[in-house]
Amino acid sequence: MLKKQGLYLPEFEHENCGAGFICNLKGEKTNQIIHDALEILVKLEHRGGVSADGKTGDGAGLLIDIPHDYFKRVCDFNIPEQREYAVGMVFLPKVANQYNFCKTTFENEIKTQGLSILGWREVPVDSSQLGPIALASEPNIEQLFVGKTEDITDADFRAKLYAARKITEHTISQSKISESNYFYVPSFSTSTLIYKGIIMPEDIGPYYTDLQQIDLVTRLALVHQRFSTNTMPTWELAQPFRYMCQNGEINTLRGNVSRMRVREEIMKSDVFGPQIDKLFPIILPGKSDSASMDMVVELLTHTGRSLPEIMMMMIPEAWEKHATMSEERKAFYEYNACIMEPWDGPASVPFTDGDYVGGFIRQKWFKTISIYRN
Repeated sequence: MLKKQGLYLPEFEHENCGAGFICNLKGEKTNQIIHDALEILVKLEHRGGVSADGKTGDGAGLLIDIPHDYFKRVCDFNIPEQREYAVGMVFLPKVANQYNFCKTTFENEIKTQGLSILGWREVPVDSSQLGPIALASEPNIEQLFVGKTEDITDADFRAKLYAARKITEHTISQSKISESNYFYVPSFSTSTLIYKGIIMPEDIGPYYTDLQQIDLVTRLALVHQRFSTNTMPTWELAQPFRYMCQNGEINTLRGNVSRMRVREEIMKSDVFGPQIDKLFPIILPGKSDSASMDMVVELLTHTGRSLPEIMMMMIPEAWEKHATMSEERKAFYEYNACIMEPWDGPASVPFTDGDYVGGFIRQKWFKTISIYRN
């Protein structure tokens, strides 16, 4: 977490970036989408920032399907069928005892949730691709594979994964280890996986050597090139986040965060039960506007709402005096305005949960780019 220093204030973490997605409308997984996504990133380079060393970017990354067949080949432990396990991309400290503390803390909480550790995989990287600034803060990067220990629904499995990660985040952030900020989980999902960092867009493929493998295939990819405005680039603030990425600035951020804190006082959940208090704060302090929004999106996915519905709740159209909008659509927005205030300001927001992929373009109007359902 970045601290107040000089003219820098953490609450003004905003971004103005390049973002997009690509998908196969027939749901076919191909390696070509990986190549196309990396090419999109390179073409978005003008939308991103670069540090004085000329090699450290403000952040770049891509979100893809979990490459099940690829992991079956490269992992030295057994993997269940697709969607019967989760993969966490995990950033960890460099210092050995702190590295072990973070891994053990995460593993213990996963077991507390009634899940099983299938194994860890060290993510192969080529650190020579990094600039000096990125290299100085490069985390250890590993993938954690987690399975079920009992027959539970997909929704319950995802809820347990979410609880394990959130509780671990709070435990580590409240610890006294000096590299607690190194611990970060870009993705922890049964369907999607994120590769990202403060890397130049042309270097992300060479850095993450997984992305060079011909049997790494996906149906979709979200890509993002970050331009930090009033911010300091860090590995964790590179995008995409777990469900979305964003171009623009959320101008209502302070009010959005404050209202979420207020809601936590009365928040109850049949899904999480008494342990819901351990998940607070939902929005971690010191994060960017995009990261904060993604944390709320993630919480709402555990309420039974679809991802498109959640995005429409959070970034509604200007509906009140819309002459041609249907009454049903207006009723949707009016009802949800009682539940969630707008997160106003983003120019575009690509999003996915591994089943849907789509995006909003919003300036003076609101437009759905596309929705894809597996």
